[in-house]
Amino acid sequence: MELSDVTDLLDRLDEAGIEAWFDGGWGIDALLGEQMRPHTDVDLVVRVSDVPAMRASLAIDGYELDRGEPDSNFVLRDGRGREIDVHPVRFDEGGDGIYRMENGEDWIYPAAGFSGRGRIAGREVKCLSPDVQMLGHAGGYEPDWTDFHDMRLLNSRFGTPLLPPYREP
Repeated sequence: MELSDVTDLLDRLDEAGIEAWFDGGWGIDALLGEQMRPHTDVDLVVRVSDVPAMRASLAIDGYELDRGEPDSNFVLRDGRGREIDVHPVRFDEGGDGIYRMENGEDWIYPAAGFSGRGRIAGREVKCLSPDVQMLGHAGGYEPDWTDFHDMRLLNSRFGTPLLPPYREP
């Protein structure tokens, strides 16, 4: 996903009135205010209730369901190979985002995590906070070099405590 792809995505979401928070690599780059590395996809957190409108809006640009379930984690992909990894959440009365994982269990995004703000191509965007980015990357999968790179950037720029496995050399 190139920078221009992300700005096009932002335009489309804005046109549809879809509120989204950047997660993953682009979310970290947004927090840092600049693109720090290449990205193969973009990760977004959206409300479950906005999923149908988001899918309809992005279908205009050729995005179709590639894998996953729309009420859980799913990936949209277009004919050019661009991917959007979507994490739909339901907000509880305390503002926590409840995300149904592929294994059927719920993972909770703490309400404070939705306070992150960053910039992509000079444009202010919502993203998950540095602490929640670290928390989300600290378990459930085997991290690769990009994860170590990104978590160390969060630690360096924001003082976000490194959680295991990122404390390892």
